Amino acid sequence: MAKVIPFKAVRPTRDKVSLVASRSYQSYTKAELEARLDYNPFSFLHVLNPGYKYDKKISGQERYELVKNRYLEFKEDGVFVQDETPSYYVYKIVDRDRNEYNGIVAAVSTEDYENNKIKKHEATIEYRELVFKQYLNTVGFNAEPVLLTYPDNKIIANIISKTQNDRAEFEFTTTYRDTHFVWKLSDQKTVASLKSEFKKTKTIYIADGHHRSASAYLLAKDLRSSNKNHNGEEAYNFFMSYLIPESSLRISEFNRLVTDLNGLSKEEFLIQLDSIYRIENRGSILYKPSKKHHFSMYLDGEYYSLYLRKFNYTFNSSLDALDTQILYQTILEPILGIKDMRNDQRLDYSYEKNDLVSIKTKVDSGDFKIGFGLVPITINEMKSIADDGLTMPPKSTYIEPKLRSGVTIYEF
Repeated sequence: MAKVIPFKAVRPTRDKVSLVASRSYQSYTKAELEARLDYNPFSFLHVLNPGYKYDKKISGQERYELVKNRYLEFKEDGVFVQDETPSYYVYKIVDRDRNEYNGIVAAVSTEDYENNKIKKHEATIEYRELVFKQYLNTVGFNAEPVLLTYPDNKIIANIISKTQNDRAEFEFTTTYRDTHFVWKLSDQKTVASLKSEFKKTKTIYIADGHHRSASAYLLAKDLRSSNKNHNGEEAYNFFMSYLIPESSLRISEFNRLVTDLNGLSKEEFLIQLDSIYRIENRGSILYKPSKKHHFSMYLDGEYYSLYLRKFNYTFNSSLDALDTQILYQTILEPILGIKDMRNDQRLDYSYEKNDLVSIKTKVDSGDFKIGFGLVPITINEMKSIADDGLTMPPKSTYIEPKLRSGVTIYEF
């Protein structure tokens, strides 16, 4: 029984939303960041990067305090206005490839996260959890929703579709050519129906935003322990999320690049590989794997297809059957000597729409010695990992949609 509730969003005014909305701060190059900060006074990046005003790099608690100050300034200047009634927000994204995502922005329960009704499939790093917890405690808001996914539900889908018959509160296109639409849903009868449908949902899965979810839970835990009058309905018991049905989630692969062959010659490497995989040399013809447990490999100017010899590999769990785990257990760790996939500087991850071509370019340039292509992990595999209480290897999924900061803000 998931608790998914409406809230009073703080939102940009209609005329400024396209100027306010920003991607994740880390996704900008230095040049992109400076251009937006120099020429767009309404960008939410001014809130996230308050030191730019003073031409100074600021970090830690000092930065958190200034983030809060900039946010309050945006409210004082009328860039942000808070809704008067708790609402759900129907959010539609149409990307440049015409893929469409329809979901609900709402507040979800940290108690559901604690009780594993909101399930995770990635491991989090304690240091990052604690840092972001302190940030949240200082600024007092969520600016980017956590991406969650739920089983397809016809009633929720009908509510979303019916709401979209009206004019959207927001409609704007980003420089990435993604078009965003937002509708405010505050009709009490519809709100009650939507809340009831989500309450029937036994499990919701985190698609993207594991650290933000964990930090929100840790903060709620701290605040409830220090609040003598805690009743469970305080705003800090929830965090903002964008919930979309499982059928709408798009999962792409993260491919792997390695700088060297761990001291092996090409021939020695291929001989070791032959005991685990049936290898076919595809020459200069680009090869993309199309089935589970099949991989592509680019080495020394040639593509190879790798087919797992299943008699030499044991599937003991849902994790063992995951292609990113198979690649680690059969090649990256035992042959190439990569033990820490999160921190080993010899290993890199790559995602682009034409990524196999990108891998070829990076290997041919000499920056990397070898590249591996994978097929995307499925939603059912992701759910199985979460249901079994396991975690995927780092960078196992590239998940869309990618959300913007500053379009809806949840205060606590």
